[in-house]
Amino acid sequence: MLASISLGSVQIGFIDVVKTLLKNSESRQFDLIIWNIRLPQTLTAVFAGAGLAGAGAVMQSVLRNPLASPFTLGIAHAASFGAAFSVMILGTGTLASSLNDAFNISNPMVTLLSAFLFSMATACLITYIAKLKRSSPEIMVLTGVALGSVFMAGTMFLQFFADDVQLATMVFWTFGDVARADWEDVWVIFWATLFILVYFLVNTKNYNCMDMGDETAKGLGVNAEAVRLSGMMAASCATAVIISFIGIISFIGLVAPHIVRRVIGDDQRFLLPASIIVGALILLLADIVARLILLPHILPVSIFTSFLGAPVFIYLILKGNKK
Repeated sequence: MLASISLGSVQIGFIDVVKTLLKNSESRQFDLIIWNIRLPQTLTAVFAGAGLAGAGAVMQSVLRNPLASPFTLGIAHAASFGAAFSVMILGTGTLASSLNDAFNISNPMVTLLSAFLFSMATACLITYIAKLKRSSPEIMVLTGVALGSVFMAGTMFLQFFADDVQLATMVFWTFGDVARADWEDVWVIFWATLFILVYFLVNTKNYNCMDMGDETAKGLGVNAEAVRLSGMMAASCATAVIISFIGIISFIGLVAPHIVRRVIGDDQRFLLPASIIVGALILLLADIVARLILLPHILPVSIFTSFLGAPVFIYLILKGNKK
């Protein structure tokens, strides 16, 4: 976190960072850069990475599917459609007057709410269909994949009929970027992520039972259907909040649990908290690299996580589990 606050187009030494955080800095420039830009960006990366990784680990556990994640289950695609719907139908995408920021969201709260509602509606529909089919993990995964395809088609449909400003705004929103969050966004993401992650950690025993199969879990006194549905809803809620504020960040929820699983195994008492830490670290490091790799241009972190996540995941698949 200190490195993230220190590095950028304006280099700030670690000592100056600490002085500024302790409000002992004599530089007005450092105060503005750290408190208004870099500290909210750094905290957003930590909280978002932790939330997405925790959600991914829980989804993989309750669905007993290594490919389960907020991105692969269509929740991210639903948020993207919600934002496109807000820009196209509700008219929240406008042309800005600044050359440095040619497109913006005229009413960000409406766009945020639209993305959140579509994400949660998707999660509710997945869990409802799964409940009709006795909460089968396969049904939930297949339903998420199908809904993701539907929302991708819906987003492309809206983009086809959008004008140039609306289209540019839709594309801009889909670029997940932790730099767009301000202090109000940071606190919302923090509290939502904190409560949900605490809920996950309290239920690690149930998730261990779920890893052994529904019948074994029921034999140990665990209501498998209730744990699966509640876990999916909590993970979907965390994902919806994060994506609504910062856009689509792919592969964090998929890759982080797999990296940890190769090192410490499948025990959820250790896998879940370690995945949370690794997810926060991955997104924070990705944000630092995206910020520095093409200076003075700053890339959205989602571009780098996509480039990084796919080969890392393929490597983990090919390497396999030595145990």
